[in-house]
Amino acid sequence: MRENRVVDDIAEGIAVQEITLDPIDRRLVHALQIEPRASWNELSPVIGVDASTLARRWARLREEGIAWVTGHPTGGQVSIMEIDCERAKMDAVIQELQRDPAVYVLDVTSGSRDLMAIVFAPDIAGLSDYSLHRLGRLDGVRSVRTHLVNETLIDGASWRLRALEPVEAQGVRPPRPPRPRAAQRVPDDLRAAIEREVWADGRVPVATIAERTGFAPQRVADALATLRARGSLRFRTDMARAASGWPIYTWYFVEAPAQVLEVARTAITSVPEVRLAITAASRYNLILAVWLRRLADVNRFELALENALHGARIGDRAVVLRIAKHMNQTVGADTRATGLAGPASP
Repeated sequence: MRENRVVDDIAEGIAVQEITLDPIDRRLVHALQIEPRASWNELSPVIGVDASTLARRWARLREEGIAWVTGHPTGGQVSIMEIDCERAKMDAVIQELQRDPAVYVLDVTSGSRDLMAIVFAPDIAGLSDYSLHRLGRLDGVRSVRTHLVNETLIDGASWRLRALEPVEAQGVRPPRPPRPRAAQRVPDDLRAAIEREVWADGRVPVATIAERTGFAPQRVADALATLRARGSLRFRTDMARAASGWPIYTWYFVEAPAQVLEVARTAITSVPEVRLAITAASRYNLILAVWLRRLADVNRFELALENALHGARIGDRAVVLRIAKHMNQTVGADTRATGLAGPASP
């Protein structure tokens, strides 16, 4: 019965209608993948379109759920969790986890697990408490398998649409460093206020944050620059998978000898299909999330991966039937973002 359900779900999951973007939209998304908070004036000469047109285009892309920017804090303990559910209660479990701020990614998958989740916790103790007392007691959850993330080799923020030429991509300016006179310490209340606002909208203007929080605009700008320079606050631009040209989304669980993991540090980073690559403290010590152009590419990718990483073995894989949540957004069956998922803070 489960096998029949999986076959039906795969057929449904990959039958997503492609979203076609024109070249300017694609160039705009690529530029924002490089620097998510770049101003329209800064991007205008790179993309070749005036700033007001870029602003209108971005407003449309965001309103239609095709692309969005998220700011999020770093640090803590990250894990990848495989979750099995009671069939009759699976929708309720998905809705509950969509609202859960600890869950950054939630995928509905084929294979030997129902859901894949990327979960953030303050530390290992917090993660243990989450697994045992949050997921373990959630009605409808039958079992949870946790993979502790040791190191992230590639994350989704590094993936590029490749709509800009290399020389054009180099023209996108990195974020400005903090002013020499900027305060070295960011107070907890200011940091929390900024994190809350950029989690809801990574491109929220400094003036808007200042107005909503009561902090002076210069203090907000300085704190933003300081947090980014320290790496404690990151921004990323995501897009609907159906608009990317890479509609097939697959997880791979790999068993690799220690020396092969060292090779993977350089080999994996050159593979454009890989969206996420992490090393884990589990039986599968290399876990990949991959975007492919066709379902037939699943086997081709596996062959190429095993040829590149001699001695590694793909122990399991899962095709994503539907993304239920990505970062701060719930995601619809057509892969578009449909709105904020739960509290507007990580």
